[in-house]
Amino acid sequence: MPLPPTLANVPYGTDTKQVLDFWKADSKQPTPWVFFIHGGAWKSNDKDRVTGVREYLAAGISVVSINYRFVQEAQAAGVNPPVQWPLHDAARALQFVRTKASDWNLDKSRVGASGGSAGACSSLWLAFHDEMADPLSKDPIARESTRLFCAGVVGAQTSLDPVQVKEWTPNSIYGGHAFGFNGDKAKKVSAFQQFLEHRNEILPSIRKYSPIEWVTADDPPVHLYYTDVPAIGQKKRDPTHTSNFGMKLQEKMRSVNVECQLMYPGAAPQKYPDPIQFLIGQLKSGKAAAAD
Repeated sequence: MPLPPTLANVPYGTDTKQVLDFWKADSKQPTPWVFFIHGGAWKSNDKDRVTGVREYLAAGISVVSINYRFVQEAQAAGVNPPVQWPLHDAARALQFVRTKASDWNLDKSRVGASGGSAGACSSLWLAFHDEMADPLSKDPIARESTRLFCAGVVGAQTSLDPVQVKEWTPNSIYGGHAFGFNGDKAKKVSAFQQFLEHRNEILPSIRKYSPIEWVTADDPPVHLYYTDVPAIGQKKRDPTHTSNFGMKLQEKMRSVNVECQLMYPGAAPQKYPDPIQFLIGQLKSGKAAAAD
């Protein structure tokens, strides 16, 4: 049974989709928190898909789960590329929660992002992206940090570059919708085919929103969980959520000496078997900072 949030449908923006739920951990000291972004290809599902709430609360970790505007809504509004709405909504929600740190008894510095599929991609984009805070903004929310302490995700797409992902997994079909390609049934052309054909024209945008493109030595540790065994260059049963994504991200992160735990069937045992345990371990380690 779902656990009712402490606060439900808290607005972090003006759109009806820009709302979040908050579960407050019982603690006299400011708590770490998990920032959950649901999956659904950035075009479906809801914040009620949050996982691990009971485990986090039992460990003294508060939880936030967000809704966000979808790519089809962004495309209808003329936003290009459409994926910027869900990704920038996630950043804005993260900043908003930081403004509530004192009221909600949160440690601003100890936040770990989590999610599955597109929510995992969003989490990694936040984890690796340079600071997006504007310290000179008149908007107090915009002045807050967008950086994370860690991230633990499931089935993440680590790149949105169609050429790159086809090299990793030849039968890849994901990502075109994020950049406004929806296919043409009359011409029997898929969204991914259109994406490939126009890839060079929009490559700067693709790189701007691909998590792997932002990896640098100052990034936080991450845990990647997949349900298939990596096989770079081979077709996969579920190419959208294959551990080939994780294998390539781990290579990139190791090249700059940033921790990346990769779990899949048959992988060597690691300290944390899944993202929930990883986030608990990371967020509860060391001394928490002050909330302000």
